[in-house]
Amino acid sequence: MEKTIFFWTLKRREDNLLVGRVRKDRSTKELLQRIRPGEIALVAHRDLDWTAAEGLVRCGVRVVLNRDPFCSGLFPPLALQYLLGRGLHLVESLGAPFFESAREGELIGVAGGRVYRRGYEPARGIQLTENSCEEIHKKALRRRGGIIEQFVVNTLDHAYRERGLVTGQIELPQVKTDFRDREAVIVIRGKGFREDLRAINNYLREKKPVLVGVDGGGDALLECGFIPDLVIGDMDSVSDGTLRQARERVVHAYSDGRGVPGQERLQLLGLDYHLFRAPGTSEDIAMLLAHDLGAALIVAVGAHFSVTEFLEKGRRGMASTFLARLKVGDRLIDAKGVNRLYQPRSAGLLLPLFIAAGLTPLLTMIFFSPVVQHLFRLFIFRLKLLL
Repeated sequence: MEKTIFFWTLKRREDNLLVGRVRKDRSTKELLQRIRPGEIALVAHRDLDWTAAEGLVRCGVRVVLNRDPFCSGLFPPLALQYLLGRGLHLVESLGAPFFESAREGELIGVAGGRVYRRGYEPARGIQLTENSCEEIHKKALRRRGGIIEQFVVNTLDHAYRERGLVTGQIELPQVKTDFRDREAVIVIRGKGFREDLRAINNYLREKKPVLVGVDGGGDALLECGFIPDLVIGDMDSVSDGTLRQARERVVHAYSDGRGVPGQERLQLLGLDYHLFRAPGTSEDIAMLLAHDLGAALIVAVGAHFSVTEFLEKGRRGMASTFLARLKVGDRLIDAKGVNRLYQPRSAGLLLPLFIAAGLTPLLTMIFFSPVVQHLFRLFIFRLKLLL
């Protein structure tokens, strides 16, 4: 009650005050699974990526507070511009002390770059605006040449080290799912993946391809009414429900020393799984698995291709992606942007055309009928008598 009175009093002084309960997490992926509409997100996410931005908008978040800078300037802040365009209030660089002391679920107020809590102002950050994002955008474009050059050098350097992806030195897991001569759809949590998945909904129902979800891509399949045949990845962004319903699970075991992060989770859930030890990203090994097991066609939904997308994920190269695309070759079709390429017309707009098309023959027949013409002349004659 005391806090409510404080914010009510503060509202009279701060016209733009936004009040809500805070939800915080070092992992934005995990935060998105429990935050509710109208709540305030507190993250520790340097270089916020597009997928996280889409998730925040979808969850109905009004305010996003960041312990770190939202963008380091390595790439244009497209995700931030997207958030600002949806009316979200963004405050960055609040610092570690505030992040650590903030309590889950407590009521806080935000006005500009100031954050009020427990009857006082504990932190002051930097509010991001469209103008500040535009400045970051310009600086990123000026640095783009050097960044891309370094990106290409790292890609080529690591491509030689990871050449086992295409030379057959990687041992495939013995999965039960049959890929032989079938089409496969691989869903990755990339930019626009939900819209593209909905755009190929009819294809999925008619062709019934093998359905592979890369981590959270499995959740997207389930949301559209499809049970994944296979969920592959380090299991950090897929729900327990999807893992239980998936017909098979493949844990990505990294060969660069990061270990097997998803193994413990599946063991706790009591679920069977296969191990796939390979360098690179989970989406790359998913494509290689489908290819080497004989898939006739591979449709990638939400795959990462551009330099910006890889930089958003904190990667300084795309060696495994380059090698995977090199090996998969013409079997791969990218579904990115399908929803923008073709939008089916609304049934409501087509209804008048159907009605007109159906009535035209009937009206033509009536107009040229001798009986109808006689009745029409009789009606005119009666009308003249009355006048």
